[in-house]
Amino acid sequence: MDSNKYLDDISEIKNMMSRSSRFISLSGISGILAGCYALIGAGFAYLRLKELSSANYAGLSGRSSSLWGNDLIQDLTVIAVSVIVLAVVTGIILTVKKAKKSGEKMWDVSSRRLVLNFLLPLLTGGAFCLVLIQYGIAGLVAPATLLFYGLACINASKYTMRDIRYMGLAFIIIGLISTQFIGYGLYFWALGFGLCHIVYGALMHFKYDRK
Repeated sequence: MDSNKYLDDISEIKNMMSRSSRFISLSGISGILAGCYALIGAGFAYLRLKELSSANYAGLSGRSSSLWGNDLIQDLTVIAVSVIVLAVVTGIILTVKKAKKSGEKMWDVSSRRLVLNFLLPLLTGGAFCLVLIQYGIAGLVAPATLLFYGLACINASKYTMRDIRYMGLAFIIIGLISTQFIGYGLYFWALGFGLCHIVYGALMHFKYDRK
């Protein structure tokens, strides 16, 4: 009996240490909504791309001159930024709500580490994508965003749920595959940021949020 109680105490101490070093208030619903936003954004982007002639689209799919002044790139950037802002704002609101419900601090050492480790690869990827646009290599922008986002998820998974690592691996695989299908980046972007977010958000919701 004493031996079993001792083992239970050790297990409880390990769980407490794990909770103190990880931010576990990420909301699964926010992942689902982020995926929905991404699919809606991809739909708007598809409609905008349909306005292009095949010749112009071929130039944007591969390599052309600098695209900074291109109206299409500006429109797609507005769509992408809108999706990101909606996803981030929704994520913050739902995460704060979950943190308060579970009695966890929203901004502590673990959450700061999570944000830092997530942003470093993400901001690096964003800067790299701007360089791709600068040199007119638009066809690799979608694969690059998927790859760097996957790396950001894996890097941040050390400070939150381990499941995020598997989502990051999925993004990396999708990103690598999309490099072989230049011109179809929007479909892979929708698959990754849309469907993957919805699937993993649903899994996280049923695994953690409903407890």
